[in-house]
Amino acid sequence: MATKEGANAVDTTVLARFGLTAGKVVQEFGYDSDVAESLREAIVAATGEDLVDEDYGDVTDGVLVWFRDGDDDLADLLLDVQGLLDDGGSVLLLTPKAGHDGHVEPREVNEASSLAGLHATTTVVVGESWTATHLAEKGRSK
Repeated sequence: MATKEGANAVDTTVLARFGLTAGKVVQEFGYDSDVAESLREAIVAATGEDLVDEDYGDVTDGVLVWFRDGDDDLADLLLDVQGLLDDGGSVLLLTPKAGHDGHVEPREVNEASSLAGLHATTTVVVGESWTATHLAEKGRSK
């Protein structure tokens, strides 16, 4: 089941994996004209809440990060956004697919995530040009 018809469709399982349900607040970083609007619309539909921008002043249930090669340091950004998450919140990192301008190598995503204390749980294709990687806190040993 998808939220839209065609190549820009967003599979609702992407939203389910991210834990998006009614009332969840999702903060967005890196918005630009190239983002997958279908994903943004699907998040708003699933939560019933508008996405909040980088200047939002409270904790959130999730963070949506659009990141392209040449943007600021990914590890620093991931560290910063973690501090904005409520307990149990997670990050959905979107990077351009291979062959598209701004593509970020998977090893860079893995390295930056690890430095930020996160690990990738799922990676899926979103729309025509984006790869979404769900990042969650690494489990702590006792």
